[in-house]
Amino acid sequence: MIDAALEFFKVQTRAELIWVLVGLGAQLMFSMRFIVQWIASERESRSVVPELFWWLSISGGLTLLAYAIHRQDPVFILGQSLGVVIYSRNLWLIYAEKRAATQTG
Repeated sequence: MIDAALEFFKVQTRAELIWVLVGLGAQLMFSMRFIVQWIASERESRSVVPELFWWLSISGGLTLLAYAIHRQDPVFILGQSLGVVIYSRNLWLIYAEKRAATQTG
């Protein structure tokens, strides 16, 4: 089973297989954000971006960043680094708005 997985993913060690599986899991998590956004928009019959979208973005982005660092891929590292900053900022703004609403409400 392990040998078949190593061959399928074209890696030579179990450690590399684990990293590929981490990368695939991260990509799946990152992709799920679009399904979450689509469902939320369909429910409200308008385009919305739920908070979960940003949590999936940052979780998937950080895991993909770790994978990119492991692979030493500067293009992938740069792309994920910028994304993580943007996702973090959006979550910061969401929580700042919630704090302000709580203080004035």
